[in-house]
Amino acid sequence: MADTTFNADTAAFDMAVIDRIHQFNRFGMKLGLERMDELLKKLGNPQEGLQVIHVAGTNGKGSVSKFLEEGLKACGYKMGLYTSPFIERFNERIRFDGEDISDNDLEVFGRRVIAAAEEMVSEGLESPTEFEVVTAIAFLYFKEKDTDIAVMEVGLGGSGDSTNVIRRPLASVICSISYDHMDRLGDSLVEIAAEKAGIIKTGSPVISNVSEREAAVVIAKAAYKKRSPLYDVSKIRYEIYEDTPFFQKVSMEIYEKDYSGVETIMTGKHQADNLKTALATLEVLRKQKKVKLDREKLYEGIAKAKQPGRFEIFKWGEYGGDADGFEKLVILDGAHNEAGAEALENTVNKYCQDKRILMITGMLADKQTDKITEHFAGITDKMIATEPDNPRKLEAEKLASMLGSKGVSVKTAKTAEECLSIADQMKDEWDILLAAGSLYLIGIIRRMIRNGYGEEKK
Repeated sequence: MADTTFNADTAAFDMAVIDRIHQFNRFGMKLGLERMDELLKKLGNPQEGLQVIHVAGTNGKGSVSKFLEEGLKACGYKMGLYTSPFIERFNERIRFDGEDISDNDLEVFGRRVIAAAEEMVSEGLESPTEFEVVTAIAFLYFKEKDTDIAVMEVGLGGSGDSTNVIRRPLASVICSISYDHMDRLGDSLVEIAAEKAGIIKTGSPVISNVSEREAAVVIAKAAYKKRSPLYDVSKIRYEIYEDTPFFQKVSMEIYEKDYSGVETIMTGKHQADNLKTALATLEVLRKQKKVKLDREKLYEGIAKAKQPGRFEIFKWGEYGGDADGFEKLVILDGAHNEAGAEALENTVNKYCQDKRILMITGMLADKQTDKITEHFAGITDKMIATEPDNPRKLEAEKLASMLGSKGVSVKTAKTAEECLSIADQMKDEWDILLAAGSLYLIGIIRRMIRNGYGEEKK
């Protein structure tokens, strides 16, 4: 095992490694596994021998991954979790045993991967991308931490994603398929499904919650071709009860196993669907004797599962949700494509029918902005349009014009800080402040809200 002791002589930790990782961003996001294979080879192929649950999908993969991590951790497994992007802090992307990778470990393992990447370039090979470097750090970290099971979330697509170097996963999970990243994945559900089906490996079980018929057919054909047992969980029914904005209880039967009264603080029908996908994955692995589950502990773990920025509720001006009722609440949601926007519209209209809502939104220009704004306009007619901190941002004025054409009264702001200042000035006009449209946007707002809003505290 590598020496993970931090050496102050190499310079006090100042996030130099993160800055160096970000320099690989100039190579863009490129699909394909050749660079990743070479990078991992130079690191001793740490992905080999890892027990991995591989999770893909247009929406829901982060929540499914979190349910799997917390559920298995509660049952005694040393769990790794790799997700993207981060909300507030880079370290969130790589977790072990319920904790984000430490600054020290990120420094140590990051330097090793960067050295391997630089060696590739010196040999005249194509440089790895930023995402490939981070994925390699995760593999190396999980291997040397003696991780029992790693849940690896696909970054983009499936077949060409850097996580797809996994040869024989415990399970390949496909949560959903809808329109997003069409410039890279294709313009039809069939094309998108084919890319995501690329994570299916020979003999490994496939758990699919894909309900769109044309996409489901692609998944089924890919599983058949790989001789992989397919578990279509889209037809499994569930009942939601004790349904509130702060938690819900869900009951279902999965392959003759009763899962009644499973409580989760991730609310809404879409999260019940994600819970179903995660429980079905665990039940398949249990039946195959690949995991052992303790029902009581599993439920305890599921109840702790929480995805930052997914219908996450805070008090206005104070960190923490108000479980006793609505006062002035802030809701943060990462909805950034059509399916996510529709789920948010349904969830808000279900729980917040009689509440006055002010919405902060900013989007990337390459998203389905017209369809997303249509769903957002179904939530409220009072919004603040702004811009995410990303080169692909949609200008606030253009977004405001789109929303205005849908009957929304819109103010514009260039920064998240300005948005919260406007919201504060308007606080007598709303009960709920809702922010959505981009993970880049809500990450900044989340940090500011947690630190008292009004100004971003470092």
